[in-house]
Amino acid sequence: MIKTTRSGRIKNSNKFSIFYMEIFHIILIVLGFVLFWLILTYNRLITLKNRAKEAWSDIDVQLKRRYNLIPNLVETVKGYATHERELFEKVTEARTRAMGATNPKEKGQAENMLTNTLKSLFAVAENYPDLKAAANFLELQRELRDTEDKIQAARRFYNTNVRDLNIKTESFPVNLIASPLGFAKMDFFEIEEPAAREPVSVKF
Repeated sequence: MIKTTRSGRIKNSNKFSIFYMEIFHIILIVLGFVLFWLILTYNRLITLKNRAKEAWSDIDVQLKRRYNLIPNLVETVKGYATHERELFEKVTEARTRAMGATNPKEKGQAENMLTNTLKSLFAVAENYPDLKAAANFLELQRELRDTEDKIQAARRFYNTNVRDLNIKTESFPVNLIASPLGFAKMDFFEIEEPAAREPVSVKF
């Protein structure tokens, strides 16, 4: 009778051991899947974030090129319209503000203002036939238009990547881990004024 009891206890003990081992294996498998998902999600977020940063770098390069063209443009127009001092100051001020903007939202607002002042500058040029025909002015106009086109293309690429990143970080269940992992929504690079959404275009 004692042997039977001991045998029964041993069998029950073995059953419990097997049960706990199965539970342990299941837990390991679940943890493995969770870890695998975390790695894939983190890598995906890193990819989206780096693409957005790369796209912003492209915008920054083109904006710097634009900023470098503006002083030459102002000096060229000054040679023909010396009395437009207030306008020249506005263009210079808008350029300085745009260069000092630190994030896409501020940059978009500053670029909007700069674009409007440049349009005013080109409008003044309409009154000076000699200026419109000047080789230097025409070259600056061409370079500026080319830069504007590249900025628009870079902006679209940037905003597409920011959109994908924001959707990813806000979607469940990624939104539960995005913030702890250091990922947050990024600002779009937008121009609020409808009139400033197109590249600078002046027809002569």
